[in-house]
Amino acid sequence: MTGRVEISYAWLLTGLIGLVLAAFVLSLSVGPAPVGLGTLLSAHDSQLGETAAIIFFEIRLPRALLGLAIGASLGLAGAALQGLLRNPLAEPGIIGISGCAALGAVAVFYSGLAVTYPLALPLGGLSGALLAVLLLYGLAGRDTGVTTLILAGIALSALAGALTALALSLSPNPFALTEIVFWLLGSLADRSMAHVALAMPFILVGCALLFAAGRGLDGLSLGEETARSLGIGIGRLGLLVVLGTALAVGASVAVSGAIGFVGLVVPHLIRPLVGHRPARLLLPSALGGGALLLVADSLVRLIGSGQEMKLGVVTALLGAPFFLALILSYRRRVL
Repeated sequence: MTGRVEISYAWLLTGLIGLVLAAFVLSLSVGPAPVGLGTLLSAHDSQLGETAAIIFFEIRLPRALLGLAIGASLGLAGAALQGLLRNPLAEPGIIGISGCAALGAVAVFYSGLAVTYPLALPLGGLSGALLAVLLLYGLAGRDTGVTTLILAGIALSALAGALTALALSLSPNPFALTEIVFWLLGSLADRSMAHVALAMPFILVGCALLFAAGRGLDGLSLGEETARSLGIGIGRLGLLVVLGTALAVGASVAVSGAIGFVGLVVPHLIRPLVGHRPARLLLPSALGGGALLLVADSLVRLIGSGQEMKLGVVTALLGAPFFLALILSYRRRVL
């Protein structure tokens, strides 16, 4: 039985890796300019080849890399948080990280720094995410239980949302207000390799911390008392997951804006395929999240006419019906 599960898990990973590669190639091939991979490979020395290289390496490649990294971090963080909270409805926004990262970026918009220094925007988002971790553990305490941690996160998320709304309502410049609202909707358009270089180290460190929590999440699925008897520190496990989420999701929000539902939908789709084991869910959720966001971003460019649709809107349109169906499913089980 064990061997059969391992083989099926290996096939699952193989299929997801293939899906990610296909989605990545699709992301590189889609855009308003009629340039494909064949154009880049066949026209090396011509002016067309130079144009194709600029489109690929300065416009599409950063967008594809960010789509893969951000989708993976959202899917991974969602799976880890659902394991930590033992709640299938948990997702990265529940502990206030996304809201505080958005608030940090909005503060940069509001101050005008985004105009004079473009990288101030993602730096502001990262600062907001890291500040959220300090506030979260200041409110909940270092060795707190999971329930207290979540209550503190909900309070922090509500505060960040209120302060963001206040900044929007007090904005003296209507053009800045429009730009802030559009950024909050989430997008990967006009991102460069500078954004990739800024966000990627934080995303990689955050994802490493989340993967390191896998064994503890498996133990916690048996109950807190059993986990403690196995030598798993609940406080340390919570710190790993929250800090990993803050770094990975905070950096993602800082460069892309708010993109919802990926961390909720992907773990739910994959969980039945891994035997409902939290540790086994982490890597497939990361791969699935990367593939989903790459495909969604490609759809944004394919269906857009004139002004490009925002990526956060597309993921919300895909995720909201799934979320409602999930709630109805749980309601039927309870009744």
